[in-house]
Formats: sequence, structure tokens, C-alpha cells
Amino acid sequence: MNKIKRALISVHDKEGVLEFSKSISRLGVEILSTGGTAKLLKEGGVGVIDVSEYTGSPEIFDGRLKTLHPKIHGGILAIRENDSHINEMKANDIGPIDLVVVNLYPFEKTVAKPGCSFEDAIENIDIGGPTMIRAAAKNHEDVAVVVEPADYFSIVSELEASGGSLSKETKFRLAKKAFVKTASYDSAIINYLTAYSDSKEPLSMPSAMGIACELVSNLRYGENPHQNAAFYRRISKTSDASIVDAKVLQGKELSYNNIMDADAVLQMVLEHSDASFAAVVVKHSNPCGAAVSGVSLEDALAKAIACDPVSAFGGIIGVTGTVNLQTAKLISESFFEVVVAPAFDDDARKVLSGKKNLRLLEVANLGREKLANLGWHIRDVRNGILIQQPDALCEDIRVAKVVTKRAPTEKELEALNFAWRVCKHVKSNAIVFATDDRTLGIGAGQMSRIDSANLAIMKCASSLKGSVVASDAFFPFRDGVDVAAKAGATASVSPGGSLRDLEVIAAADEHGMAMVFTGHRHFRH
Repeated sequence: MNKIKRALISVHDKEGVLEFSKSISRLGVEILSTGGTAKLLKEGGVGVIDVSEYTGSPEIFDGRLKTLHPKIHGGILAIRENDSHINEMKANDIGPIDLVVVNLYPFEKTVAKPGCSFEDAIENIDIGGPTMIRAAAKNHEDVAVVVEPADYFSIVSELEASGGSLSKETKFRLAKKAFVKTASYDSAIINYLTAYSDSKEPLSMPSAMGIACELVSNLRYGENPHQNAAFYRRISKTSDASIVDAKVLQGKELSYNNIMDADAVLQMVLEHSDASFAAVVVKHSNPCGAAVSGVSLEDALAKAIACDPVSAFGGIIGVTGTVNLQTAKLISESFFEVVVAPAFDDDARKVLSGKKNLRLLEVANLGREKLANLGWHIRDVRNGILIQQPDALCEDIRVAKVVTKRAPTEKELEALNFAWRVCKHVKSNAIVFATDDRTLGIGAGQMSRIDSANLAIMKCASSLKGSVVASDAFFPFRDGVDVAAKAGATASVSPGGSLRDLEVIAAADEHGMAMVFTGHRHFRH
């Protein structure tokens, strides 16, 4: 292993760089640096050679051109065991650079700022940094490249333990991380620039899409045991409340299906972030019960489970509040796969620790962060992908169009609002019966809407008298309204828009139902 004798350090994020530079300087490493990094190191007592002094070329174009020079890139790219390369280095007065420590202008943070101009975005596209990173990563047999401050400690430890060298395994690991970093950076630039037309007018969808991910964990299998699977994190983070960043407090390894259901329950809980307490139970990405409460988290969860206790068995729970002793005792009375919550208190942890296989996921900001159009919803199709905005639209039922002779009462409006928020997360065709604080019956994923209505009624564990009904798309025929009214529903919410709307409205009037149209469909396939 060759010793690290010369390093080039040029970073935007200066966290830990002074301590790191002091450590490698004590090991006899010569340090080249630029601009603000060089200034910081000099003021911190580290001996530094300015890149402009080293190359004999000054920084020009307001610092746009600093490191793009043969003495820099030749020192990085030369293969040490290639005699021709070594002779060319000598002939051109190029010294080897063994360590490149670089992080990039904060392009994503810049464009995320409100009011960021196009000009500001362009100025924050780093050129020299990615070029050095890619050069060093390409020549990783001879050069180590560090792009994350989090790696400083381990690098220093290995250098001290080995007498100044890094193993080939370490350099390859760092090279892979470097290429992920540049790919992610380029993806962010692609996504920003291609969101504009050639005349720089905003587009509804980008003309190209870059997606960069990193492995979180390999999974035992996918949806079925014969399918390989893994869990990846999108490098461009859009939300604090996410399953990929959840803290796993206990339980066996999450499965592919667990993660799918946990993400579904998280999105449903975010829908009710304005409630004092909210709880949802999910099975196969569909809610089998949802409830809100002004009393306690335990009350909300009990009502959610009671909607369909048979389906709730083996399901995934999501709640908005801290899981306490009483809620934990309720959870422990049955079998659940996962509990997703913003926190678990000590008493709850003690009770739930007896359920060794129960996964507890602590998700930051769950119950405080709202569902929003962040990032993209991406699905694979053969030889392509479908991309859309997440369905974060949350209509105010109070301003929905009343289409029947009778307007909803205040209590019916509250119930319609709750039912509509749940309905948008049910697989189409979707029918939800509810009161103002809980679901009573859910019909999901049927090929006809009347079948979904009948399924919801069949699965109801209590009376539907005085309930309301939500439909994720228009009623194509009056039969769905007739069935809902017969079951006891007194009000309905749906998008409207059917060729038979007048027939459907007439049916509601015949039954004395109140009906509102939102004008927005919430299909979920």
C-alpha cells in the first residue's frame, strides 16, 4: 500500500475539516487547498500550499477556474505503476496527489430556498469539484477520495493504524460513494433545469428525470419468497416523516410488504395531522380502520380496530401521538406486525418488548408534518416508469358543491370530511362509510363500485344508521346510492362528473340524503 503523501482539500461544507487536516498534517501529509478552505486551515495553524501557488496559475473568473489544471488532474489521474505515466509526470513537473477531499456547492439547498433565481441556481453548479471527485474515483487504485465529513474519523484512524496508508478496499468503498455523490448532484441539476422550457418557462413536468438512490438494506425477499428485493433511499430528501428514515426500536427485520404497508399507514396518518389524536390500521396497503379522537390515543386506536377487527389482525398500526402505557396494552391484546408512531414512552416500550417480533418504528414529525406534494410518486412499467405528483390534495368539504335539495348538517359535514380523507387512500373502487370520528365499513379494490359498496356494508361491525358515505370517483349509476341509503347513510361525498349525475342526485333526493360533489377524483391503483 502506497503512503498518502499529498492531499488536495477543497470543501464547501467545512464541518470537521480543520481537525481532519491537522490530523493528516501530523502524519506528514502535504496539503494543497483553495479559497475559503485554505484560509480556514491557515488560520487554524495548518501548513497549506495554495493551489494557485502550486500550479503557477491564479484563480480567475471570480473563482470559477481554480483546480482545472494539468498539475492537479495529472497528479490525480496518473497511474503509479505505469512507467509512461510516471515519466510524463516528471517531464511536466507534476507531483502525485494521493488524497482528494472535496464536497460540492450546495445546489439542492440553493434551489430549495424561496425566491431562488435561475441565475443563483446556475452559479451554484459546481464544476471543479465533481471533476476532481470523478478523476480520483476513477483512479481509486492509487487515489483516495473523500466526499463526506462523516468519513473523516475513520480515514484518520486507518492512516494512523497503518502508518499513513489506506487499503484498496477502503479506496474502492470511497470511490463508490464518490460516484453516487456526483450522480446525485447531476440528477438534482437535471431535475431543476429540465423543469424549464428552452425559453425558461416552467414546465408542468420535467423533460428528463434523474433519480439517485442508495442502499438502505437488503431484504429477505420481495412480495414473495422467490423474489429478490432491497430497500433504497432517495438521496434527495423531501420529508422528515418517512419510513426510510424511521428509527427501528425493536422487532425482527422489516419485510418488503411491511415497508409498503408502513409507508401507506404513514401517509394516511399525515392526512389527519390536524386531529388531537389519530389512528389507522392498514392491511395490504388498504385501511381496514381509521379514527380520530379528542380524548386519547387509546380511544382513537380502539375505534380504528373496531371498524374491522378481523382484518386488523396481523395489520400495521399508525398513530399521531406518543404511544403510552394504555395504548401499548391495547396493541398487545392482538397480533400486529408494525407500529408506526412519532414516539413511544418508557412504559409502552416495557409492555411492547414482550412482543419480540413486533416492529416499532419511530418516525420524526409524524402527526406534525402534513401530507404534501413533495418529490415524485414513481412506478415501474415495462421498459419505462410512470411519474406523477403525490395525491396530497385535501379538499375542504365545507365548500364542496351541494347538489341535493337538502344540504348536509354540521355533524354530517364533519363526517363527510373525515370519510373523504380516508377514502382517498383506499384502493379503487373505494367506498367508505363513516361517522365524524371513525370508519364503519370500507370497500376496496373491487372491479365495480356497487361491489365495493356491498363489501363495505358486509364488513361493517356495527349499524350504519346515521352514517355518511364517500366514493373516490363518481357513482356511475344510482344503485350505489340506493344501497348506501338502504344501509342507513344520510349523506354522501363524491367527485361527481358522471353522465348519470342527475339520476344519482335524484336517487339521493328520493332517500332524503344530502350529497356534495368535490370535483376531484382520488383513484388509487
